[in-house]
Amino acid sequence: MAPDEPRCPVLDMTARTLHRQNAELRAAGPAVRVELPDGIIAWSVTRSSVIRALAGDPRISRDPRRHWPALAEVPQGWPMGPIAFQQNFFNRYGDEHRSARRLMAPSFSPRRVSALRPGIEATAAALVDAFRTLDPGEAVDVRRALSLPLAMTVICDLFGVPAALRPRIGTAMDALLITTAANEEMLAARADMDVLLAELLELKRREPAPDLAGDVAALPTGEDGGRTEEESRDTLFLMLGAGYETAVNLITSAVQALLTHPGHLAAVRAGTLGWADVVEETLRHEGPVMHVPLRYPLEDVDLGEGVVIRQGEPILLGFGAAGRDPDAHPDRPDDFDPARPDKDHLAFGYGPHFCLGAPLARLEAEVALAGLFDTYPDTVLDPYGPPPARLESVIINGPAELWIVPTPAPA
Repeated sequence: MAPDEPRCPVLDMTARTLHRQNAELRAAGPAVRVELPDGIIAWSVTRSSVIRALAGDPRISRDPRRHWPALAEVPQGWPMGPIAFQQNFFNRYGDEHRSARRLMAPSFSPRRVSALRPGIEATAAALVDAFRTLDPGEAVDVRRALSLPLAMTVICDLFGVPAALRPRIGTAMDALLITTAANEEMLAARADMDVLLAELLELKRREPAPDLAGDVAALPTGEDGGRTEEESRDTLFLMLGAGYETAVNLITSAVQALLTHPGHLAAVRAGTLGWADVVEETLRHEGPVMHVPLRYPLEDVDLGEGVVIRQGEPILLGFGAAGRDPDAHPDRPDDFDPARPDKDHLAFGYGPHFCLGAPLARLEAEVALAGLFDTYPDTVLDPYGPPPARLESVIINGPAELWIVPTPAPA
């Protein structure tokens, strides 16, 4: 930034002012320069129409190694680096992205996901049944007791992750998405994750299995056209993380929204609303993924209103902010209302990089909500607990914990 330029707003990495800052940035223009950790400057985009335009524009790349000239200036351990610098199809461009994505897409087809329903229902039922051990009026953190173990079980069963690795992978994954972390902490968390994923790949090569981690381990590696070990690890990191974090935050945010709007929960119980309505409105109102770093234009892109993003300047798309854009939702965009006819959102992205795991996340959320509230229809938020803290991340979005009192209907 030149000395005479006005200072960019600093993106709030704690996420405490997330929606307010998104609204301010949206009002300021189609794209606004913001400061990220370590003084990195990027264009923040929070308007729904502009996000769609850029996410679907073939002139916009996700590949930093090919299309971000300033990449070498980014310090090691940059808090947004674990997502921005992945070496897998998430950050591939053009034909490279399409061919790599095709390898994983069949595993997350709606038909394949639908076949997982009985197992998801059984896991959710077992987790909810464990609430019976609570004393009357005793609170439990629904994120840790239901959302997290359900999502972890489903994605790890799909990938064939052994039980001993699951909590360690979950802990490392959480750490890698906290955008307030110091660079040294992020480097340590990334190293921990690499060790765990290397261990998983070694296990699958030693003991081949018909699961998704086994499929990744069986892909060719080496100099003869194969992928590197880093690419194999990063593919597992992407698929495990996307399948885990998205569902955890979606379920927890939906429970919070219903318990703070009991009229909508009553409407579900009365049959005038469905769980799918609740899930879609949660995705619009409190998307589980907020800002996805980064994208890079291959040429100058004129967005109008005097805003031109120059070739190679990084772009941060606020997919989770799009649902509250008043141009997209003129009727009470900040209100949670599952009865609204238009619940359109960009919570799973848009364009070629649309999230493969969207059908699975939706299914897990519907099953979890039905399992909890069918068994404990009079559940309330813990009246003695503090307001739920938010995850300190601008990448993922949701409560860090949510204490509830599971309450069955009167006998």
